[in-house]
Amino acid sequence: MSTTEAKQSPMKLKLRVLHVIRLVISTVARFFFSLYYGTEGVKISEITDDILKQPAVEVARRIRNKEITSVEVLETCIRRIKDVNSALNCFVEDRFELALKEAREADELVRNGTMTPEQLEKEKPFLGVPFTTKDCMSVKGLHHTSGVVLRKDVIADRDADVIRLLKEKGAILIGLTNVPELCMWWESHNHIYGRTKNPYNTTRIVGGSSGGEGAIQAAAGSIFGVGSDIGGSIRMPAFFNGIFGHKPSKFIVSNDGQYPPPVTDLRNSFLGTGPMTRHAVDLKPLLGIMAGENSTKLKLDQPVDITKLKVYYQVSNNAPLTDPVDPDIVTAMKQVATFLERQHNIKIEEKNIKLLKKSMPIWMTTMKEETTFEKYIMTKAGVGNIIKEIFKNIIGCSGNTLIGLLTALSDRSGAQYGTEEYNYYLKLRDQLEKEFTDMLGDDGVFLFPTHPTPAPYHNEPLVRAFNFSYTAIINCLGMPATTVPLGLGREGLPIGIQIVSNHNNDRLCLTVAEELDRAFGGWVEPQKS
Repeated sequence: MSTTEAKQSPMKLKLRVLHVIRLVISTVARFFFSLYYGTEGVKISEITDDILKQPAVEVARRIRNKEITSVEVLETCIRRIKDVNSALNCFVEDRFELALKEAREADELVRNGTMTPEQLEKEKPFLGVPFTTKDCMSVKGLHHTSGVVLRKDVIADRDADVIRLLKEKGAILIGLTNVPELCMWWESHNHIYGRTKNPYNTTRIVGGSSGGEGAIQAAAGSIFGVGSDIGGSIRMPAFFNGIFGHKPSKFIVSNDGQYPPPVTDLRNSFLGTGPMTRHAVDLKPLLGIMAGENSTKLKLDQPVDITKLKVYYQVSNNAPLTDPVDPDIVTAMKQVATFLERQHNIKIEEKNIKLLKKSMPIWMTTMKEETTFEKYIMTKAGVGNIIKEIFKNIIGCSGNTLIGLLTALSDRSGAQYGTEEYNYYLKLRDQLEKEFTDMLGDDGVFLFPTHPTPAPYHNEPLVRAFNFSYTAIINCLGMPATTVPLGLGREGLPIGIQIVSNHNNDRLCLTVAEELDRAFGGWVEPQKS
């Protein structure tokens, strides 16, 4: 027995005790948060422009067929952003003038007839369609801060690969959306742009790190969005904001141009850049563009026969220090399983994958690298400087967020890079990946909660810190996963699940997502909640 294994038994008892204490604390905290924030928040205005409710592929079709102009679509998006952003604080920097110039050029390309609608569909399938991206993707001429005060004056000198690929296919970038400090927390708040609020209830979080993107998509401020995901940063905001989000298979979409950059192959393997949309039908064509030359590996054009799929599900990871899965989410998952079983005659199998209990230590271990976290957000490293900065934060004098500083401290705990304990958890990750690979094969999908609860109050993640384990573990496995909205729960907040498939079988997730969009209604307009 290894030293690490020998430590496990007493650790289990400690974790049980801590789990009970944490549940009590989070329950009491929820009561006080509800008193402080209230229940309603600020209502955003109704979506009055029908074009904002349509899929990106339909908007593109209408533009190239001269039914509507790109300028009209873009101006509609700009009006919507200006209308909702005072309440949501999701949009942080615009390129409206350049975007309008590009929209006029797109309209001229359609008008002059040098390319037929069929040619445009093939060569520039998203011609004139406005989109947004999170502020960790470099966009030439715009700030590239990732929510870090030390980077508040950094201007990107080039486009990230994924932005360049989308522009080449005709899409028009409107601007940037908000993120947490260094994109390393699941509430979008930083000391440059402030806090982003949920369109369904502004007292609640939008998730992170693609939180601003999740909010602007839910509120219909742009036609589609780009996010990135290292522990759930696409899927949690998609879940909290009632939209679709896809984390691709590892090494499929380039992460070049993101900050912080993935400095190791291991880190690069579980950082995924992908689309965020209100309609499932947009995910597949957008992923095909974002994947560039790697798109052929995904066989996105290959038809998927849902009736031939094997479907597995698990309603909880049973991990310590996480909340029980909300009954509304459990019910929704079982409704999906029942629908697939009855509608498509698929045999559904419930699983109990025990290694999922280790989700958090596995993820936290794979996140370790030689460069400590605080070096990205502070001028001076070291525990003493972190603690000093925490005290400055308490009196409102720090450029860092409290959670950023606490994350810097936690980065110095647990399994350290290259140790026996580090290697032990990497072996557990490999073991879990093999278990998933063997289970899913080439025709399997796994239904799993995206998150155990609907969107909590602002700051409440501090007492529910490890709830993101449901998404984080899928990153460690390098597998594709799609978050699917399944309506609103009893609090009027979005609920849903994620669909996981084997490496490079993204098309299975996306096909099931499209089917569930049709069956369960998908995105629900916020003002109708």
